[in-house]
Amino acid sequence: MAYQLHYWPTIQGRGEFVRLALEAAGAEYLDVAREPPSKGGGEAALGRRLGDPHDPRPPFAPPFLIDGDIVIGQTSAILLYLGPRLGLVGAGEADALWTHQLQLTIADAVAEAHDTHHPLSTGAYYEDQRDAALERARAFREARIPKFLGWFERVLQRNPAGDLHLVGDALTYADLSLFQLVAGLRYAFPKATAHAMAKTPAVAKLHLNVSRRQRVHDYLQSPRRIAFNEDGIFRAYPELDG
Repeated sequence: MAYQLHYWPTIQGRGEFVRLALEAAGAEYLDVAREPPSKGGGEAALGRRLGDPHDPRPPFAPPFLIDGDIVIGQTSAILLYLGPRLGLVGAGEADALWTHQLQLTIADAVAEAHDTHHPLSTGAYYEDQRDAALERARAFREARIPKFLGWFERVLQRNPAGDLHLVGDALTYADLSLFQLVAGLRYAFPKATAHAMAKTPAVAKLHLNVSRRQRVHDYLQSPRRIAFNEDGIFRAYPELDG
């Protein structure tokens, strides 16, 4: 039975980290809200499942994944579940925990990137908190992007199996998620990210290598890959890039 991914149909967002893992593994899945309503898809289907009053373990928000009777919410938890099933996690418990830790750190970076354009309230428009966003983005550009990418650079350099992967000598979901983080940062903060990437060559190499993997490359070139846009987490407001 195909995995069912429930996420908003018009943005990459946090659901994209799950999509990349499923695509890289060649897994069969349905991106439910992107299916036509005639086939049980659309945003209405997502909303019905999210608001199901009979679900004893309701997800808080998309993305969530359904695999048979199992429903998993939160991106990092979904990838923790999928990792061993898709062959995208290192060997053994220590590697699995390390891969999960890396994913959680990526989730922290994603949250901080989001908060550059919504620093005061997610319920208010960007235009209503622009001054605060300018200040928050400056700190993110100058301190946080270099800190996050610098840490991942050290992780790659210290990997006993070499600097081609974050964990061991094979692709994991952490590699895919770091690829997506870098792609998002390049879209939202092209100048700041280029400056940081010049100092993190192993991160740059990983990003390129992941994009060249056949299934990932095919996905990136397909209509299944939603383009970055200003409704998602990573938003290209030029004034926030300094």
